[in-house]
Amino acid sequence: MTPSLISSTAASRYYQRWVNAEAGRAAQVAELAAPLTRLTFGPTQFSRLLQNETDSGMPLPRAMRRLRNLLVCTLIERDLGGRADLDEVVSAITSFAEFAVQTHLAALTADLEALHGTPYGEESGQPQELIVLGMGKLGGCELNVSSDIDLIFAYPEDGDTRTANDEQRSLSNQEFFTRLGKKLIGALSEITEDGFTFRVDMALRPNGASGPLVANFNMVETYLVTQGREWERYAWCKARALTGRADDIATLESISRPFVFRRYLDFGSIDAMRSMHAQIRTEVKRLEALHPERSNNVKLGRGGIREIEFLAQVFQLIRGGRDTGLRDRSTRATLRTLACKNLLDAEVVDKLLQAYDFLRNLEHRLQYLDDAQTHTFPTNPADCLIIAQAMGFADVPSLMQVLDRHRALVDAQFDDIFKDKQSGRTGQQDWSEEDNVLHTLSDTDNRETIAIVLTHCGFSDASAAAQRLVTTWQSTRVQNLPLTSRTRLLALVNAALPVIAAIPEPERHLPTLSRLLDFLEAIARRAAYLALLTEYPATLHRVIRMISASGWAAQYLTQHPILLDELLDPRSLNAAPDWPEFALECRRQLESAPGDTERQMDLLREMHHAQQFRLLAQDLEGVLSVEALADHLSILADILVAATVQAIWNMMPGRHRDTPRFTVIAYGKLGGKELGYVSDLDVVFLYEDDDQDGPALYAKLAQRFITWMTSHTSAGILFDIDIALRPDGASGLLVSSFAKFEKYQRESAWLWEHQALTRARFCAGDAAIGERFETLREEVLRQERDPVVLQREVQEMRQKMRDAHPNRSDRFDLKHDAGGMIDIEFIVQYLILRHAAAYPQLTADIGNIALLKLCGELGLIDAALSVEVADAYRTFRKLQHQIRLQGEERARVAATRIAHEIAVVKQLWVGIFN
Repeated sequence: MTPSLISSTAASRYYQRWVNAEAGRAAQVAELAAPLTRLTFGPTQFSRLLQNETDSGMPLPRAMRRLRNLLVCTLIERDLGGRADLDEVVSAITSFAEFAVQTHLAALTADLEALHGTPYGEESGQPQELIVLGMGKLGGCELNVSSDIDLIFAYPEDGDTRTANDEQRSLSNQEFFTRLGKKLIGALSEITEDGFTFRVDMALRPNGASGPLVANFNMVETYLVTQGREWERYAWCKARALTGRADDIATLESISRPFVFRRYLDFGSIDAMRSMHAQIRTEVKRLEALHPERSNNVKLGRGGIREIEFLAQVFQLIRGGRDTGLRDRSTRATLRTLACKNLLDAEVVDKLLQAYDFLRNLEHRLQYLDDAQTHTFPTNPADCLIIAQAMGFADVPSLMQVLDRHRALVDAQFDDIFKDKQSGRTGQQDWSEEDNVLHTLSDTDNRETIAIVLTHCGFSDASAAAQRLVTTWQSTRVQNLPLTSRTRLLALVNAALPVIAAIPEPERHLPTLSRLLDFLEAIARRAAYLALLTEYPATLHRVIRMISASGWAAQYLTQHPILLDELLDPRSLNAAPDWPEFALECRRQLESAPGDTERQMDLLREMHHAQQFRLLAQDLEGVLSVEALADHLSILADILVAATVQAIWNMMPGRHRDTPRFTVIAYGKLGGKELGYVSDLDVVFLYEDDDQDGPALYAKLAQRFITWMTSHTSAGILFDIDIALRPDGASGLLVSSFAKFEKYQRESAWLWEHQALTRARFCAGDAAIGERFETLREEVLRQERDPVVLQREVQEMRQKMRDAHPNRSDRFDLKHDAGGMIDIEFIVQYLILRHAAAYPQLTADIGNIALLKLCGELGLIDAALSVEVADAYRTFRKLQHQIRLQGEERARVAATRIAHEIAVVKQLWVGIFN
C-alpha cells in the first residue's frame, strides 16, 4: 500500500466537493477509521449508518445515496493514505452493493405485495422471490468504487399473485417481477441531488436489450441451451445470487453450471475468447482513433486489466467442468489457484497479481478524480500529474515507466496463451515457400498428388501412406464434420507429416501415420480436442512420439482422449508421483460429488487414466525400470481400491459405522506388486464385525465394489476384477468373515491356494484386519510340509497350467512355455512353502527377483544360478512389457533371442524337481 504524495482533497475533486458541501463530513470519515473489510464491516454497520439518515425522515433512496457517498469518500481517504489495500476497497464497495440491492428489494417487494399480493408458482404452489444475480466484478466481489453493477433478474416459475383483499389487484408473476425489477433499477440508479447509488447495466440478461427484463428459470435454461454464446459463458462464470431462497438459487446454479463449465476439457474456449478479445481491441482502437483523448485505457488496452481477467477466465472455462477448484468468481483467487495447481508458473502468477493490483489501484485513482466511470488517463497534463502523485510517483514519466513494465508482462503472458497458433508453422522445420507448397495437402487431393507430397516429406512408403490418408478423408465420420473441424483436422495432419517423416526408422512411418489418423478420427467430433492440438503444437509432437513408440499407448490415448491434457506440461508429465497427495486428491474429488454414483465412478476412472498416462509417458521415455513401473502401478491400484471402498460405503443405506470393518486382500500381480497396465486385480474380501447386519452389508459392499470397478462408463473401465481365489472358489461366499477365512486356510485350503498366499498382501480397508491377515499368512506359509507330497503337487499344478495354454507357434511364450516366467514363479513358491518353516524371511513380500537371490544367499539353491534366473525373470518381464506396449496380446519371441535365459531356468527347475 503506497501512500499518495498528495492529499485526498487534492487527488479527488469529488472528495473535495463532498467534504465542503456539508459541515461535519470530514469528521464522519474520521469515525470510520477501522478497516472496511467483510470481516470487520458489513450489513450491520451499513444498517446502522443508513438508519442515522432515515431516522431524520429521509426517504430510503436518498439515505442510501448519502451512505454511498460517505463510503466512497472514506475509501478514498483510507486508500490514498496508505491504510487500505485493494482488497479492502473492492470488498467494501461490493458488500455495500449487495446491501443496497437487498435493502431496496426488500422494501420494494413489500410495497408491491401490498398492492398486488404475493406471487406464487403455478406448479409448485410455493411463494416466489426475485433472484438478483450480480455479474462481472460484482459477482466476483471485486467491484470498482465508481463502477456500474451488472445485474440479471430471474424468478423460479410462472404463476400469479395471491391477493388478500379486494383492494389488491392480482398480477402475473412475470408482470409483478418486471415492475419490481424496474423499481429496483430506478431506486439504485436515478440521479438526484445526492447523485446515485449505482448505475445499473442489464445488458447481460438473456437476449440483451431485446429480451424481457425478468426471466423465469425455464426461459433461462432454454436460452442458455439453444442460444447461449461463448462470451455469455464468460459472463455467467461470475454470476452470483445476491437475493432469493437457497433452494431456488441452487436450482438456478444447476441450470447455468453445465452451460458455463463443460464436462470435458474445452480448449475451444481459447479461440472463442481470442475472437472476443480481438473485437474488444478493435473497438478500443476505433474509439481511440475517433477520440485520441480517450487513449491509454488501463482496462481494455493492451496489457490491461481485461487481459488478466481473460487469462484467469480461460483456464476456468477449459477446466472448470472437471475441476471444481477452478470455479471461484474472483480473478485474484483464480490466479492463485492456477499457481497451486501448476497450471501457471508461480512466479508468473505473482507478477500478474502485482500487475493486477497496480492496474486496479490506478483505475481507482482515475475514478477518484471526479467519481467518473473511466479507465483512461485524463487529457489535461495537470490531472495526469495528480494521478501520478496519487499513485505515489513524483511525476508522470515515473508512473508510465512502471505502468509500461506491468503491461508488457501482461501482454506477453496473454499472447503466450492466446496467440493464434494456426497463423504460424507448427512443424519443426523451416521451409522455403516452394517447399512449403510441396509439403501441404488439401482434402481434395487425389492419391497420386498425396503420394508426391509425402515423398517430398520423406515418407518411406509414400504410396501406402497416401492410400491411408485417402481412406481417412473419405470416411463418413470425417465427411460429416463441420467445416471448421475439417479445416483444423487437415491443418493438424499437415503439421504432423514432417514430424512423422523425421522419425529415424523408416519402417515406423506408416504405422505411426495410421495410428495418428485413427486417433484424429476418433476425436474429430469433439472440436475441443482438435482445438487443444491446434493451440498447443508441442502437444501434437508429444502425441506423435508416444504413438510411434507404442501401439498400446496409441490405443489407450484413442480410447481416452481426455488425457491429451496431460501432455500440455512436460514438467507435471515427467514429475515423480506424489502418492500421498494423489490419495488426498482422490478424496477431494469424490467429496465434490456427494451421492452422485455415476460422477464418482467417472472421477475415479479419470484420475486413474491420468496418472497411468503419466507413468506411461515416463516409461516410454526410459525413465522407469519395469520394477519401478510395477511398483507405481500397484500403489496406484491400492489407492483407487481404498477410495472406492470408502466412497461406496459412504452411500450405503443402513450403514452402522463411518468406516467399514472390511478389507481387500490382493493376490497375484497386485499382491506381488508386479502390476502391468492392463492387469486384472485378483482380490479376496474379508470382514470382522459382530453387528447382525454386517454379513449382508459387506456382501453388498463387495458386489458394488466389483460393479464400480468393472462397469463401462463414459470414462471407460477402472479394473477387471478376479475373485476366483476366495475360499471355495466360485461356489464360495463373495465375502468371508476373518474367522471363517482363517479356519479355511488352516484346515481346508488346497496346496495351490497356499501357493497363491505367497503373493498375497493387505491392499486396502481396515488395517487391523490386514495385520491379522499378514500374521495368518506367515503362519500358514511356515507350516511343516511333506517334501515329497509338496514337490508332486506343485509339479502337477504346473502341468495343468501348461496343458491349459498350449503354444502351437514356432516362437517362445515368455509366460507359459517351459523355461519361462511361470516356471520361475512356481520355483519361488515351492521354495517358500518348502523352507519358510526354517527361514521365516522367505515369507516377506519382496518380489520374485529378490526372493530368488535370497534363496541363493541362504544356500537353498546355487547362488550363482539364482542370480542368473533372477536376471532371466527381469529380462522376460521387460520383453513382455515391450511386446504389450506394441499392442500384442501374447508375449512371444524367437527362442534364439533368449536361449541362455531359457536354459538357466530349465537348469534350476531340473535341479529342484528331478
